[in-house]
Amino acid sequence: MENVAPELIKHREICFCRLHPDPHQAQTVMLLLSDIDGILGVRLAEGERVQVSYDLSRLTLKIIDEALIELGFHLDNSLLNKLMRALYYYSEEAQCANLGYHSHRNHRSLDIFIQRYQHLPHGCRDDRPEHWRRYL
Repeated sequence: MENVAPELIKHREICFCRLHPDPHQAQTVMLLLSDIDGILGVRLAEGERVQVSYDLSRLTLKIIDEALIELGFHLDNSLLNKLMRALYYYSEEAQCANLGYHSHRNHRSLDIFIQRYQHLPHGCRDDRPEHWRRYL
């Protein structure tokens, strides 16, 4: 890991909704995020929460949250959590703009999550040949 300026290291907490088919969402997310480039540390917190440390020059909380939602995880949408996320999104976006980071990096970061998800074993794959998948 290269040296990262202390003001670019962010420590955030991601809370998950308890009403989800996976009763251990936080643990699943912890395992998923631990191998992502730009994530410096992940640990479970009490309840359905994960504490994440990441490099703002590579990722933002918005990118992480959007990727998790895209992968089917349910974030806690209580009023307090929505307000905190909005504040973090705005402050990180402003800090990135002030430092001259461009928004095209968001697509690269999302690609990292997509590639990681494709390599994980899960039930979303159909092992049948293409001609059998189209057969009705």
